[in-house]
Amino acid sequence: MKKSVISLPLLLILLITIGCSKKSESQLYIGATEVDSTTLITGLDTPWEILWGPDNHLWFTERNGTVSRLDPANGQRSIILTIPDVFEYGEGGLLGMALHPDFQNDPTVYLVYNYTSGPLIKERLVKYNWNGSELTNAETLIENISANSYHNGSRLVFGPDGKLYMSTGDAGTTSNSQNMNSLSGKVLRINQDGSIPADNPFPDSYIWALGLRNTQGLVFSPDGILYGSEHGPDTDDEVNILEPGRNYGWPSVAGFCNLPSETTFCNENNVREPIAAWTPTLAVAGLDYYNHTDIPEWQHSILVTSLKAGKLVSLKLSPDGLSVIAQEEWFTNHYGRLRDVCISPSGSLYIAVSNRDGRGTPRPGDDRIVEIKAVNSTGIADQPTKKQYLRIIPNPMEQEALVDINEQFKASGYSIYNMMGKLVQEGMIKTSTFNIRADFLDAGSYILQVTGSSGIATAPFIVR
Repeated sequence: MKKSVISLPLLLILLITIGCSKKSESQLYIGATEVDSTTLITGLDTPWEILWGPDNHLWFTERNGTVSRLDPANGQRSIILTIPDVFEYGEGGLLGMALHPDFQNDPTVYLVYNYTSGPLIKERLVKYNWNGSELTNAETLIENISANSYHNGSRLVFGPDGKLYMSTGDAGTTSNSQNMNSLSGKVLRINQDGSIPADNPFPDSYIWALGLRNTQGLVFSPDGILYGSEHGPDTDDEVNILEPGRNYGWPSVAGFCNLPSETTFCNENNVREPIAAWTPTLAVAGLDYYNHTDIPEWQHSILVTSLKAGKLVSLKLSPDGLSVIAQEEWFTNHYGRLRDVCISPSGSLYIAVSNRDGRGTPRPGDDRIVEIKAVNSTGIADQPTKKQYLRIIPNPMEQEALVDINEQFKASGYSIYNMMGKLVQEGMIKTSTFNIRADFLDAGSYILQVTGSSGIATAPFIVR
C-alpha cells in the first residue's frame, strides 16, 4: 500500500473527563490541507456507530446498549435510550444504527443488536420512535438471526430507493455465508416496515448479496453505489461494491479470484471481486464517502477506519466510482483502534476511537470521539456532485486523455488544479470532447474542473 509521505506532528491526547468542553488539541495535515483535531467526548464504552443527524448532532451507539446524541459545538451528551436485553460479549452487543431518510416527517430510528435466546446468541433489528427527548415504542422487525461472540456485522444504511440495507456476519459458521436459508453472512434489503421488498433479487428473501464473512461498514455514494468493508481471515480484508444478487465468495474465496480453485468458484457463482484488498489485514471497520471541498485531497474518496492497524485509509475513486485509483494512510497509531467514521454536510470528519473493546490498549480518556476539521473550513455544505457529467479516459493517463462531457452541461471552460490547490492549466471548451495532455504536468494527482451553464463539475485524475 502506498503510504503518505506527509510527516504528521505528534499528538498530545488531552481532555480526559467525560463531557469536557471542546478544545482544539493539535494541527495535522492532510496533504497540503491543515486540519484541527479535537476530542469531543471521552470515557465511552466501545462506540460502534456514529451518524450525523438532521438536527446537527452526532448520534452514536455504544456496544453496552446505550444510544446518545452529542452536540459537537459544546461536547454535551444526552443518553436517549438504554436497551436492557443487549448481550455484550466479545464482539457482540449494540451495533449499527440508521435514521429514517425523511427524519423530520418520520422520526424513526433503526437499531441492530445481539441478545440471548436460551444458550444461543441471536441478532435483532428493531425500530424506535424519537419523541424529541428519547427513543420509545420499540418494534421488532427481524429477529432470530444467528449470531455469536464474533462475526456479527452489522451496519445499517438507507439507500436512495428508501430501502434499509443491513450487513450480517457469518456468526463464526463459514457455511452460513453460502446458505440461502440463513440470513448470516449476507447483506439484507428490507422495507421500512420490516417486510421483504418485492423486487429483491431472490424471491421471498431479504437477501441482497451473499458470500460475506463479516461486513462492518456500509455507505452509499451520491451515485447510488453501495460500498462495504469486509473483515478477512488472516489475509484479504476487502472493500466491495455490493450489487444485487452477487456472490462475494466466502468461504471459498478470500480477496481476489487469483487461485485456481477461486477462479473456478468465481466463474460458476457470479462472484464480484473487491475494489481493494489488504494482506496483512487491517481489521477494516466503518467507512464513509467524502466529497467536500474543505479537504480536496479526499474528494471523491471512501474513508475506511481500521482496528488492528489503527489508521484511516483514503481510497480515491475513479470518476465512475467503480475502481480505486490511489490510496493513502492517515493518523497511524495516533489514536489507536478506529471503529467508525462519519462526515458532516460542512466537511468535518468524526472518528470513533475503540481501544476499550477488549482487544486494544486503553489510553487516558478512552474511548472517545474525535473531530477533524479543516482550519480554513468554509462551513458550507457540499453541493450535489456533478461528476456524472464528466469522464476522463483513460484515467490514470500517461501522455494524453480524452475528456467527455455531457452535452446538456454546455461546458465553456476548464481548469486543472494540483493537490495543493494551485492552478496549473486552463482553457476554453468549444465542443463536448477535448484532450488534456501531460506535457506540462508532473506525475501525481490532479482535479479537473469544468464550468458550464449547469454549474461546475469536477473529476480527479492521475498522471503517471
